[in-house]
Amino acid sequence: MKIFLCEYECMPKVSVEIPRELLDDLDEHVGDGGKFVNRSDAIRASIRKTLDILDEIDERHGRVEIDETEAH
Repeated sequence: MKIFLCEYECMPKVSVEIPRELLDDLDEHVGDGGKFVNRSDAIRASIRKTLDILDEIDERHGRVEIDETEAH
């Protein structure tokens, strides 16, 4: 766990407006009995999943450049 915390030590902060209904839905999954520890954790997970989906779409449409360093 310590490695994970050090890896994200210098994360930038972002401020966004979120419609109340989205925040209410998000909060149902946060905290005791929820999948996420806090809102930030839930939002980061959502962004990661969305980016993965967008990468899959780009790949299907031939819009992905292959990074040679990742190929090895």
